[in-house]
Amino acid sequence: MGTDIRRLIAAERRELADLLSGLPPRAWDAPSLCAGWRVREVVAHLTLPYRHSGPRVLAGLVAARGNFDRLADRLARRDTASLTAEQLTACLRDNAEHPWRPPGGGFEGALSHDVIHGMDITVALGIDRPIPGERLRVLLDGALSPRARRYFGVELDGIELRADDVDWSFGSGTPLTGAAQDLVLVLSGRRLPEGRLRGEPSARFRH
Repeated sequence: MGTDIRRLIAAERRELADLLSGLPPRAWDAPSLCAGWRVREVVAHLTLPYRHSGPRVLAGLVAARGNFDRLADRLARRDTASLTAEQLTACLRDNAEHPWRPPGGGFEGALSHDVIHGMDITVALGIDRPIPGERLRVLLDGALSPRARRYFGVELDGIELRADDVDWSFGSGTPLTGAAQDLVLVLSGRRLPEGRLRGEPSARFRH
């Protein structure tokens, strides 16, 4: 499984780098699904593990009073001020096989991190990029883990998430229907553009 998941990670990073290299310059300054971040801040965050050492991140975390989201925002904004779109894309491509793993998340967490942030870019830009089934299954399993549910804290009481493209559902109650990869974004605390979700609860998860 370790070798297989690392193959999926490398493929995801290379494909995303190919996509980024084809974006027009204005797209890099377009808003992403990550609140307050443009596309370029998302890519800076994706490549953070390859440019910042563990001790440096820990020191930054202390300065951010233990708030990783605050640290991630500071680093993303600092890095985009000094790195071009071409440099950020090259960093992602050159580190396709980098063994980084999020603390406690393993390689499955690394794949989820890359794919979800990739969707933060493509969905916001209106780019149709289906996630391959092997990768999507890892995301669906990971998004339901107790660790992920605690981190994102999405309130889903009384809602059943129901995929309309694969055999997958979660929860019980009023159906919220959409593509499985869009439901992963819901579980990850994202608000999606109009038309990607259906059902009475959809307004709660729209921009």
